[in-house]
Amino acid sequence: MHKPAPRDTVASLHDLSAADMLSGYRSQQFSPSEVLDDVLSHIALWEPRLKALYAFDPDGARAAAKASTERWQKGEPSGSLDGVPVTIKDNIATKGVPVPLGAASVRLTPAAADAPPAARLREAGAIIFSKTTMPDYGMLSSGLSSFHPLTRNPWDRTKNPGGSSAGAGAAGAAGYGPLHVGTDIGGSIRLPASWCGLVGLKPSFGRVPIDPTYVGRVAGPMTRTVDDAALMMCVLSKPDRRDPMCLPPDSLAWKTLEKSPRKLRIGLMLRLDVGQPLEKEVREVTIKAAKAFEAAGAVVTEVDGFMTREMLDGLDNFWRARMWDDLLKLPDGERAMVLPYIHQWAEAATKLSGLDVFRGFNVTMTIRSAAAKLFCDIDYLISPVSPGVKFPAEFASPVNDPAKPFEHICYTVPWNMSENPAISVNAGYDKDGFPIGVQIVGRRFDDIGVLGMAKTFESLRAAQRPWPTPPKH
Repeated sequence: MHKPAPRDTVASLHDLSAADMLSGYRSQQFSPSEVLDDVLSHIALWEPRLKALYAFDPDGARAAAKASTERWQKGEPSGSLDGVPVTIKDNIATKGVPVPLGAASVRLTPAAADAPPAARLREAGAIIFSKTTMPDYGMLSSGLSSFHPLTRNPWDRTKNPGGSSAGAGAAGAAGYGPLHVGTDIGGSIRLPASWCGLVGLKPSFGRVPIDPTYVGRVAGPMTRTVDDAALMMCVLSKPDRRDPMCLPPDSLAWKTLEKSPRKLRIGLMLRLDVGQPLEKEVREVTIKAAKAFEAAGAVVTEVDGFMTREMLDGLDNFWRARMWDDLLKLPDGERAMVLPYIHQWAEAATKLSGLDVFRGFNVTMTIRSAAAKLFCDIDYLISPVSPGVKFPAEFASPVNDPAKPFEHICYTVPWNMSENPAISVNAGYDKDGFPIGVQIVGRRFDDIGVLGMAKTFESLRAAQRPWPTPPKH
């Protein structure tokens, strides 16, 4: 059983894991109202400089925390996350709140209902106190948006938190409570998790019901610990009939223990023939992670990447055409409000033929086949999350060139197309103390195994640095 720390050792309630918060509520060491007040005070220090939040509702959160406190005092919590503060990404609908998708071109119509992830968290008693920022239509790995203010990285505010779950990454690293929900269609959970020092799980496709659904699109947890990610998955993975592509209900043991690496076959993927060059510090951190598993008894073998220029350009062609189709549905004045980078990238689809776009979509089948063949010979894969350590806050992407939008996602996007579970876990830091994540990938549907491997890695890695401290006023 989880044992909470004595109250006199708890320095900051906002820094507690969700597991520790729940233990504290259960033993009445502290209340949901006390935790929320501390989280809100901490946000007041950070948010003027980070700009991670959208639709921030402290008054509504205080009322929810008060009700939760009363339930805990009676010993009658309403669910497994009762009283735990949570944020939800902009593009996951919450009833009564507009869903701008990070874009000034989207009309602000209040959502009629909670989308599945928000509904499950609310049913579990979580306190959804805010939504978090994202770039236009989720089509950038950046905190740059035409609707939201520029979101910055708390580890270094001149740097980007990544995206598209930009606000979730910044909020998690800055200590805006323990639980944050992101979405991922090419790396949008794992990239900001890596650049913000978090755990970010992209579950198997369909494991977490989502609405609207699309090829490769998933929702998942962004947390400071693997245990908290597993705790969230207990809730997020519950079924919802609104998602026509969700997996059948399954009683998975999400509260994972460490998974022994002994005799497991682990592939180490470093070399790709496409995309940004792998930076030296990222390579060193990834190799060190692989050696930690090897020292624990795993059989580690370096494997070649399977992404090609044709695959990456095919995905680019398809996604440009899809985005341009969405933009063409807007009146000219509203279309002009879209981030120029996004508009320029999407408009290039006008030069593509229908055959170009069809071939681009078919690349997803080629990627699925290559991923399946790779996992015939290995149990898990370790790779970088991003080939680069960091990039400026003002950039739309690490390369910052709409003609080359996907050069930085060659390690992440294959697993969206193949539907494999993949997790980013902090593995080290560059010479300036900026976080670097590694990615652990498993076979389709082996979400529990991926979490177990990540939990093991938490035990094997060197000690983490302290989390960023808020700026002084």
